[in-house]
Amino acid sequence: MIPDRPDPDALLAQVTGQDGLMRRGRLKIFFGMCAGVGKTFAMLQEAQERSQAGVDVVAGYIESHGRPETDALKQGLEQLAPHWVVYRGVRLREFDLDAALARRPGLALVDELAHTNAEGLRHVKRYQDVLELLDAGIDVYTTINVQHVESLNDVVAQITGIPVRETVPDSIIDRADEIELIDIPPDDLLQRLSEGKVYVADQARRAVERFFKRENLTALRELALRETAARVGEQVLVDRAGRGDVRPWATVERILVCVGPSPLSARVIRIARRMASAVQCEWVAVSVDTPSQSDLAAAQVRRNLKLAERLGAETIVMVGERVVDEILGYAIRQNVTKIIVGKTALSRWREWLRGSIVDELIRRSGEIDVHVVKGAAEDVVSNEIRSESASHAGWREYAWALAVMGCCTLIATFAFPYFSAVNLTMIYLAGVVFVSTRYASGPSAFASVLAALLFNFLFTRPYYTLVIADTQYVVAFAGLLATGLVVSGLAQRVRRQGAAARIRYLQTLALYFMSRKLASLASRDDLAAFAARHVADVFSGDVVVLMPSATGRIEVSARHGEFVADSPNEHAAAQWVFEHQKCAGWNTETLPASQAIYVPLVASEKALGVMGFRPRVREQLLEPEQRHLLETFSTQLAIALERTAFASQAEAARAESEREQIRSSLLSSVSHDFRTPLAAISGAADALIDNATSLDSTTRDELTRSIAEEAGRLNQIFGKLLDMTRIESVGFKLHREPYPVDELVGAALGRMQAVLNRHRIVTEISEDMPMIAVDAVLINEVFANLLENAARYTPDGSTITLRCGLVEEAALIEVLDEGAGLEPGTEKEIFRRFVRKRPPTDRYGTGLGLAICDAIVRLHGGNIGAENRPAGGARFWFTLPILRSIGTDSLEPNSDRQQSTDNQATE
Repeated sequence: MIPDRPDPDALLAQVTGQDGLMRRGRLKIFFGMCAGVGKTFAMLQEAQERSQAGVDVVAGYIESHGRPETDALKQGLEQLAPHWVVYRGVRLREFDLDAALARRPGLALVDELAHTNAEGLRHVKRYQDVLELLDAGIDVYTTINVQHVESLNDVVAQITGIPVRETVPDSIIDRADEIELIDIPPDDLLQRLSEGKVYVADQARRAVERFFKRENLTALRELALRETAARVGEQVLVDRAGRGDVRPWATVERILVCVGPSPLSARVIRIARRMASAVQCEWVAVSVDTPSQSDLAAAQVRRNLKLAERLGAETIVMVGERVVDEILGYAIRQNVTKIIVGKTALSRWREWLRGSIVDELIRRSGEIDVHVVKGAAEDVVSNEIRSESASHAGWREYAWALAVMGCCTLIATFAFPYFSAVNLTMIYLAGVVFVSTRYASGPSAFASVLAALLFNFLFTRPYYTLVIADTQYVVAFAGLLATGLVVSGLAQRVRRQGAAARIRYLQTLALYFMSRKLASLASRDDLAAFAARHVADVFSGDVVVLMPSATGRIEVSARHGEFVADSPNEHAAAQWVFEHQKCAGWNTETLPASQAIYVPLVASEKALGVMGFRPRVREQLLEPEQRHLLETFSTQLAIALERTAFASQAEAARAESEREQIRSSLLSSVSHDFRTPLAAISGAADALIDNATSLDSTTRDELTRSIAEEAGRLNQIFGKLLDMTRIESVGFKLHREPYPVDELVGAALGRMQAVLNRHRIVTEISEDMPMIAVDAVLINEVFANLLENAARYTPDGSTITLRCGLVEEAALIEVLDEGAGLEPGTEKEIFRRFVRKRPPTDRYGTGLGLAICDAIVRLHGGNIGAENRPAGGARFWFTLPILRSIGTDSLEPNSDRQQSTDNQATE
């Protein structure tokens, strides 16, 4: 019988799960096929029962859609006040998460799990609110329709023709402790709809015309039933494993068919397929790879498993010494209710010697039904398997066994005068053990028999005959023979187990190395190139990775080896695999004439590409475990590609969000900055036009000067916007030339003379300042913007100091003012676009000047920063790499020690 010991891993998982439940609340989902089936009504009914039982129930958010019977069930329950949000002029009612957390009830009712929250709330989706409640230890009842399940969203859209935007990840449904299906026949739902119990008249008419068609409701009902059954089935497996019950729970039929090397397995597989089809259940084909399995037997097993795959079975290959143990272990773990096995055609005496798998399955299966299918007698393939297994040992191994026995005889001959004949058996026994630990059972048995014969022939009386005169030697002969056979069997088992363990180790090592390397790569091309190289090394063949282009046709992205898959047939095979998400090509039943086997790269049920493998020796077929390993490699690559795609999408979304923020800031800033000078220009122009004859010359001059000044400010704003756009454009290049620092400073001060005429300017330039390689026009903009910024944010008459010096191998330029300084914590933020953190002394400024400085300095390989001065005011600084020498390489800045330079610049 099957042992009653529970699975320790299952018990550990259950204890861990229960420990997690103690820390978080329980989630119950009321699940339905669509709106109007009564999910909210059922949720409120159960909530009333729980409340009457003494549970602290609070209705956090209930959407009754104005249905009187639903509103009536809310009576008597404490209801949280809604959180009102104004969005685009519309007042929206939302769930108040903070109020629910503060109230901390025993059970919270939160309707419409898939709802998208209004902007401004803490979470984007309502299911995130529910997760926070659960983490706080609050039980939650909620509702959801089948079309909102993420994995079924595209299926529902295909059935109804209406895409659903609001979805809930399957992981949220998986976290539910209980799912209750609220079901209603489609005709009854249509009747409720016509009676106005779901929507008002106009909405009901539109719903019937579009979504609530009878065929749609029938399909949605089936989806809801199947999804609920699948979730409940998974929970049954967990609960059964947690209890350690080895008996099958026949909540649903599961059929296991045993697949072996015998050709009659094909008939057994077909019978299993018919049985599974009759009861509409899952079925799995299981094969056990034992160490004693020969190559021909493995090839026949592959053929049988391919037949099972074609007929729709899931195929499993397990490795173990005892076939029955592996099959029953898998059957118990997977809640298998029926095992189908073929009856062998072995004779009675062979079954008695070797044992019968069928008999042992029946004896130990417990409450699992075992169906024995009688097959035809084994054909020539089975005979070939047996003969191949029998002749597995080569003649060289027999020759080595003979040589070892010859050495033992030589040693025994020299020892014979000094020891008794019985002691000489130990010499032969050592030789038999030596042969048994190194060679197969055939040479081991040969050595055992030969040792007994040589010992009897040479060292027992009468000598040189095979007559046994003393019966005590019979025991010695039997011991030699038995020891040889037993040690040979044990040694072979150890060798096979070691070989299997080594294979599994190498496979695990290959998977680990690939997963670790894929995790460190970021680009799609790098991932494909590494995967192609790694798979080619593991399988000793040529590998090609194909990715979809913008047109949807796959193209070669990376390859390793001589195979390029550029022929029409190869490309067509790869395209077929990409479109159908199934393996095809060499060593398969689909397009077998192809040179390579093509495996789809699938992640989240979406094809991301195709991996093709061509062996260097075409006659060398892939073993089942090799095929599975290749598919595992493909899955790893697909997951890595999906991760890269998600990262790119996230980066694109972040960039788009930043661009949107910049556009908003630009509109906000520019509209204000444009409106002020335009208003002044418009006002002055209107005054000149309306009062052209009555204005004196002084007033006209002031108005004209005002128009010119405001137009100049507009031109300055436009100029900075254009500078920022030009600097950040793709392909922008600096035009570096060597310049003395004092020349750049003089040009900047001359340009900004009108802005700085109300301040005292002090320049301090080190005498040993070398030339710097810069784009003079752009660096002049940096000086101008920093000086203008200092003039704008400091009072008239204050001192502005421009200091130039050296910090190791970089030029350090500082602009020091005596203004109010910077707000603490804004030292980096002020270099962002459209940010103004200090109140200027005039009313103009775009918030672009410092951002332009930052972009220009970093283009030159330098750094820029700002800080408050201890004595008051602000200090702005930037560094530029100096020239290594004045000569052929004079335009190459020295930035080797730029990091230490930047650190000293901030001291």
